[in-house]
Amino acid sequence: MQNPPRREPIPLTRVGQRIGSTVLRCPQEKIAAIVLSECEEKPRPLPAADAVSEEIARNIVRFLLQEKEAGRLSADRVPLQSGVGAVANAVLLGLMDSELEHLSFYSEVLQDGILDLMDAGKADFASATSLSLSKEGMDRLFGNLERYRGRLVLRDSEISNSAEVIRRLGVIAMNTAVEADIYGNVNSSQMNGTAIYNGIGGSGDYARSALISIFMTPSVAKGGKISCIVPAVTHVDHTEHDVDLLVTEQGFADLRGLSPKERARVVIEHCAHPDYRPLLRAYFEEARAATHGAQSPHLPGKCFCLHENLARTGSMLGK
Repeated sequence: MQNPPRREPIPLTRVGQRIGSTVLRCPQEKIAAIVLSECEEKPRPLPAADAVSEEIARNIVRFLLQEKEAGRLSADRVPLQSGVGAVANAVLLGLMDSELEHLSFYSEVLQDGILDLMDAGKADFASATSLSLSKEGMDRLFGNLERYRGRLVLRDSEISNSAEVIRRLGVIAMNTAVEADIYGNVNSSQMNGTAIYNGIGGSGDYARSALISIFMTPSVAKGGKISCIVPAVTHVDHTEHDVDLLVTEQGFADLRGLSPKERARVVIEHCAHPDYRPLLRAYFEEARAATHGAQSPHLPGKCFCLHENLARTGSMLGK
């Protein structure tokens, strides 16, 4: 790949297309030594899917089928991107029993669920730049390379995360959130805006460029003491402009084309846990009345009221 401004367009028009070279060329004089190692990989353990993540998966499948029936998805071959973690992998497994066929993945990370979909005949091809497999997944992949090699490709991150390629292919991006607010802003990396939880990886590349950008999270955490739907997120990784769909086990909020006030209502009613809906409704109505028709009603002194309840009482419910 040339350096700017001499870069050529990436000649990639299909998920399963292979471009470039199969080897990394390096002049021999640059090699000082070759170190052989027998150290085993340490793959990340993959938690089993629970009832909440399975319900999130069903809601995403319901949305995709709804889009297909409405003619907004022309075929099952629209490529998907998936983040990492138990919820993301559960969503992949949720596709197993759906009516969708001939799935393809243009993603940054490959998880066990994609191998499961391939083995079940539901997925045709997967493109990624890295692996995040369990021990069982690693054994399955490397123990059956001949079976998978024609259906997988690992690309440089400049290719897998290219905004232009993601947009051209029409990727549907599915990523996880730590918390989301009533207007659709997403925090995916920090707890209470101060403590790092994880990095955002390539989710920003996909969210900004995707045909449809989906963020998913359980509606509550810590046994209901924390609401993942809040008046205002404590840290913004993805703005409301890059979030088309919010999904929890309660349902999904399609935010496309909605005004901020419309977003707030649909997020509260479709995504928030029933225990927190009264608090969120009360905040929104008070903010709306106090700001006299403002575009995005907020109360600077109260927008973190749930987080203050958590700090004071150990529960966002304030009791």
